Parts: sequence; C-alpha cells; structure tokens
Amino acid sequence: MGLDVDTPEPPELEAFDPNEYDDAEVVGDTDFRRDEIEEFLDDGAWDRAFGEWTDHTDLDTEDYDIVTDLGLIERFDFFWDSHADRVGYHAPGLPEDWKQHDLHPDLDSWGTVSSINAELTELGQIVCEVLKDDYIDWETDYEPPEDLPDF
Repeated sequence: MGLDVDTPEPPELEAFDPNEYDDAEVVGDTDFRRDEIEEFLDDGAWDRAFGEWTDHTDLDTEDYDIVTDLGLIERFDFFWDSHADRVGYHAPGLPEDWKQHDLHPDLDSWGTVSSINAELTELGQIVCEVLKDDYIDWETDYEPPEDLPDF
C-alpha cells in the first residue's frame, strides 16, 4: 500500500532501563549505547528505515495523523542488548483501554488501534534491522558459561 508522508525527526533516546518496560527482558550490562545509536539514527539509519517502512505500511494518512498527533514516533526507544547481540527496541502504542481515555477524536475502532500498534512495532523492527545490518559492528561482550550441560 505505502504511505506518502515526510520523514519525522528520529526519536531522542533517553537513559532508561529497558527492563522497566512491561514487555522487555534484557539481560546483560547496563551500557545500552544509546548515544551511539542516536548518532546512527541521525546519520541516516532513521531515514532509511522510515522510508522502507512507509513503502510497505498498511497505515493510511488518517491513521498516521493519529500517530503524529499523539506524539508516538517521539516515544520510540532503541538500545543495545549485549547479551543477545542485537538492537532492542520499545515501540510506543495505544493502550487496550483507549476508549476510556478519549485519546484522539479520530480514534474510533479497535481495528485502528490494533493496526497502529502493529505498524509501530514493524517500524521498530525495521529500524533495528537497518542499525544492526548497516551501522553497528560491535562485538558482544557476552561469554556463555563454560559449564553448560551438553544436550
């Protein structure tokens, strides 16, 4: 389908422990390398990933307007997960009890909420893939214990 919108500024990454997210499990050191990731986003990773996402997203302009009106793009978080040797992320989303919060006048169906949440998750995944494939060449510091049982 695709979406014809301007690329927003990349999110500013703040110091936050990803383990505080309800849906995250990060094991490893606490050096999440946000400053370096933020530089990569500013140096083109965000533009490339966002462009790839807009080429394939199922969001229409009205749904994307809800995303921007609510400032969801700015609430993305990306961090280095050294244990898994990957870029982790937290995608913002709309809560399940969206009706009780009267979040946006154009937000009127669970289908729209679900679509926005799914597409923001997809954007986060694409950003992580672009960062890992084309920008990050860090070696993981994680060494598995030597006394693991054979399976």
